[in-house]
Amino acid sequence: MARVALVTGGSRGIGEAISKALKAAGYKVAANYAGNDEAASRFKAETGIPVFKWSVADYEACQAGIAQVEAELGPVDILVNNAGITRDAMFHRMTPGQWREVIDTNLHGVFNMTHPVWNGMRDRKFGRVITISSINGQKGQAGQANYSAAKAGDIGFTKALAQEGARAGITVNVIAPGYIGTEMVRAIDEKVLNERILPLIPVGRLGEPEEIARAVVFLAGDEAGFITGSTLSVNGGQYMA
Repeated sequence: MARVALVTGGSRGIGEAISKALKAAGYKVAANYAGNDEAASRFKAETGIPVFKWSVADYEACQAGIAQVEAELGPVDILVNNAGITRDAMFHRMTPGQWREVIDTNLHGVFNMTHPVWNGMRDRKFGRVITISSINGQKGQAGQANYSAAKAGDIGFTKALAQEGARAGITVNVIAPGYIGTEMVRAIDEKVLNERILPLIPVGRLGEPEEIARAVVFLAGDEAGFITGSTLSVNGGQYMA
């Protein structure tokens, strides 16, 4: 029987690639999304992957959404915490609202999604929790104190929870992407991209969403059962931790 994988932010960008790759690998996939109904409908029509709408920043909404996924597809075996937002500003201009929004989604959201599935994974003696952090959670980034703090927190969360899950057959890992060629990144001014971003990447190009997706598929599999508490950097050599 196919295992169930739930991907947050799973209908666009990196999340879309992850959802598609997991389906191609034989998993039953559910894609969560927060607000873009048009993109989610298009994704569902193109892939056949069911979509479920809720905000990962809301614990009760996560509980209800996960319950709906499990009622339709079965218990969640693989959780991919991919949903994330940015509210960039230099710190002296950052508002408390910008700080809270990013922390609520990018850090609290990882707790909100993982907590409701954790006991079921423990009971079944199997689970995979894979969180998409960021290179900026490893090295920091000016103008992203909120984002960097949340993504660094995701790494700390993973290292702690991995120790709790190991004896129960649950692995907990992080993937930290660098600059990935999503719609948002490709919208950056070409001059800025070519002169200020690409020169920082030793391999000389942006990553592709599918490269992150392949890393997720590997960590989700049985063959990755001895890998836990790890951070896999997928950044073209831009930052070597």
